[in-house]
Amino acid sequence: MNKSFLTLLVVIASFGSLKATTTSKEPIDSSTNLINKALALKLYEDGLEFFNMGQNKEALSKFKDAAIKDPSNWKIVFYISLTNYELNYFSLALAQAKAALKLSNGKPNADFYEHYAKVNHRMGNLDTALVFYKKAELKLPSSLKKEFQIPLRIQQVEFAKKELLNDKSIKKSILSRSVNSNYAEYGPILADSGQVLYFTARKSDTKGRTMNTDDQDYFEDIYEAKWNSETKDWDSITNALKWNTKGFDALTYVSRDGKYALMTINNEALEQKTTSSSDIFELSISTSTGKWGSPKPIENKSINSSYYDGSATMTSDRKTMYFVSDRKGDKKSTDLYRVQKVGSAWGKAEVLPDFINTVGRETTPYITPDGKFLFFSSDGLPGMGGLDIYVSEIKAGVFGQPINLGSIVNSVSDDSHFYYSPEFKKGFVASVNTKNEKANYDLYEIDLSNFSLPIK
Repeated sequence: MNKSFLTLLVVIASFGSLKATTTSKEPIDSSTNLINKALALKLYEDGLEFFNMGQNKEALSKFKDAAIKDPSNWKIVFYISLTNYELNYFSLALAQAKAALKLSNGKPNADFYEHYAKVNHRMGNLDTALVFYKKAELKLPSSLKKEFQIPLRIQQVEFAKKELLNDKSIKKSILSRSVNSNYAEYGPILADSGQVLYFTARKSDTKGRTMNTDDQDYFEDIYEAKWNSETKDWDSITNALKWNTKGFDALTYVSRDGKYALMTINNEALEQKTTSSSDIFELSISTSTGKWGSPKPIENKSINSSYYDGSATMTSDRKTMYFVSDRKGDKKSTDLYRVQKVGSAWGKAEVLPDFINTVGRETTPYITPDGKFLFFSSDGLPGMGGLDIYVSEIKAGVFGQPINLGSIVNSVSDDSHFYYSPEFKKGFVASVNTKNEKANYDLYEIDLSNFSLPIK
């Protein structure tokens, strides 16, 4: 028996003795119960270490073992709920949060209220979410209220409730199950006159069939699907594309003529690293062979930095690019940048205004081919919850205030990777589907027959 465990046992035994001297109605803990509580505390502390490192699967295993040893400890059950939330098991997280609240006799720590509100928010229980966000606002210290963005979350719930009461004529429907799976799918792009759909997914057949050690999910690959006019469905789905590496790969833009593309590659998977993080690569079809060439990093240090740079989109004249970077990660999360060509070379990338970029996440931009409307996702602006999709009209290079697309596109969970196809009067979006046991991104198609820009 190691020294730290002995110390825990002594502390718990002393606590048990104290209880025995202060009340005669409570039975003295048996030695077995003391040992179980000590083991539970050690497992709980081990779980906290894994949880704080982002190793959620290991953390969950420790917390579950701790709960077996001490099933009446509400904090252990609370952390099982927290960990399942981080792993996108929202329905499980909600059930466990309810159990933790009951075990605490309705008197949990203040930060519990934020979690309970958040998981109800994701599951669409908006009235309950609002009640507990307001409890969190009352009970949390100012620093945590700011960190958890409680006033914004209250605003999001109230906005979502109003949106969901409105009868929207535009329909959002989940894409074919031949495309969507039990894994995450996102990043839809139409090509070849609507006959080809590219998307990104984190499936078990990823190249190299390996997992990312940070979040313990499979690395992402680019997939291609072809439209079958007879079955009216997508088929011939494959990730056997030369673009895919053994790490993270995402296609983010394909030109209208289908001859030029942009993608994001995580450099950890490359034999010859360009920078220490993810970079934006370009590729094109060879005029001599008619086949795609190899991806090449964009040689511009204000575009590809030592931080994460990716999710690039471009105007049809290829003179203006928008992308995402976390280079200001000490103060913010991810921000949107714009860079324009000066002659044949890219100029200096500039961060977008603060009324678009917030302290939260701004990501997955899509610029219309004419460069007049920028769509993007954000969780730092008033919306329905999680990442919502917004549009900003650009006039003479000046950005208009972002407008939330509302429930025609957005849900109370994360919505991102919006793609607009006006010629087919439809859009595509990746939304977190909370109906399954594990909440994962699925691809959705949106009927935009009644949609027009600018949005009033």
